[in-house]
Amino acid sequence: AGILSGSNPTQYDLNDPFKLWAIQVVVIVVVSRLCYMLFWRMRQPRVVAEIIGGIVLGPTVMGRIPRFSATIFPQESIPLLNLCATLGLVLFLFLAGLEIDLKLIKKHARLSIVISAAGLISPFAFGSLLAIPLYREFIDQTVDFGYFLLFTCISVGITAFPILCRMLAELDLFNTTLGSVVLAAGVGNDVIGWILLALAVTLVNSTSGLAALWIALTCAGYTVFLMYPVRWLFLWIGRKTGELETGDLSSVMMTCSIMMLLVSALFTDIIGLHAIFGGFLSGLVVPRERQLSITVMKRLEPVVWNIFLPVYFALSGLKTDLGLLNDGKSWGFTCVVCLMAYMGKFIGCGIASRFLGFTWRESSAIGTLMSCKGLLELIVVNLALQARIFTGHVFAMFVVHAIVLTVVITPLTGLIYPARFR
Repeated sequence: AGILSGSNPTQYDLNDPFKLWAIQVVVIVVVSRLCYMLFWRMRQPRVVAEIIGGIVLGPTVMGRIPRFSATIFPQESIPLLNLCATLGLVLFLFLAGLEIDLKLIKKHARLSIVISAAGLISPFAFGSLLAIPLYREFIDQTVDFGYFLLFTCISVGITAFPILCRMLAELDLFNTTLGSVVLAAGVGNDVIGWILLALAVTLVNSTSGLAALWIALTCAGYTVFLMYPVRWLFLWIGRKTGELETGDLSSVMMTCSIMMLLVSALFTDIIGLHAIFGGFLSGLVVPRERQLSITVMKRLEPVVWNIFLPVYFALSGLKTDLGLLNDGKSWGFTCVVCLMAYMGKFIGCGIASRFLGFTWRESSAIGTLMSCKGLLELIVVNLALQARIFTGHVFAMFVVHAIVLTVVITPLTGLIYPARFR
């Protein structure tokens, strides 16, 4: 039955969910684009507009309109949106894997290892100090403190590599020595961060230590399988189709890439990790020769950023109620989270960079750039909320922290390291 027959298109129908789903996606994309138009003029990364667009759709803003959430986002329609969001997230992590060039780490191996290590050790120390009062004040004592500590440390320690690339381009640092070092360190930090997050998810999802060990070993074995036999297969396909000589992407390579992505996401999901890890690993396998990985990324990026990711941000925004931060103590802790996360990266990466021979100004710029957050931070805290390790209160604090550190990094780096000092 259609609208002319008197049916309500916002009424969720399990047998025909398309109408409401289409309305939801249109509302999400329109709000997302309006926010992007506003923040683009302020020279902010797109992810800032996406996160804030999601919050606008949630209980913080539009959720306060009577019947808005119940009409546009009824609870029974959320599973379908969740499916779209998960697919978008898997595709985004695939794109993140495509952007990572492991040769860059080899080229700046010493610098990358030292700065990456310092960029995790120092934030983990600050994160440990932060986790204790947060746990006492806002977390149910039945939640395992070890899990809470691990997710808190990963949240403050991770660097958003895709956002880092765009910030370096915005600041005209992409092709400089400092930019290359930051990229190499960002790659190393990102890879280690995902390994730690995989470990955290494994521990939370497993019923025993032995099960966690089996999950970790299976994932390690699958990673080796992807990086060698599967990668060799992709190189063989590239030679057979002539892509390694011409750089033109064939439908065969594109189909194989998508199939590998879906199979890997399925595999990591069924062994007890999350589908996103399979997406990330798949991105590392696509050949870098003749920039084939970049070509694959350019084919997928528009639909991922314009359709799928806004759905993920909207779902995240529906869980984010900034109204929970309704007193001085909550906002005080939020400020402390922002400060500790920034100082952990700034001190760790800054001191390591100075030790490696950079000037204090360059070291400060490296420490600041490595503090950028964004979507990866949001993924971590959403996983913690889903596992009931973070409460809505703590989740809201970390969402604000992700926005603040993404917003301030570009202008702050411009102040610390202006063009005349390069």
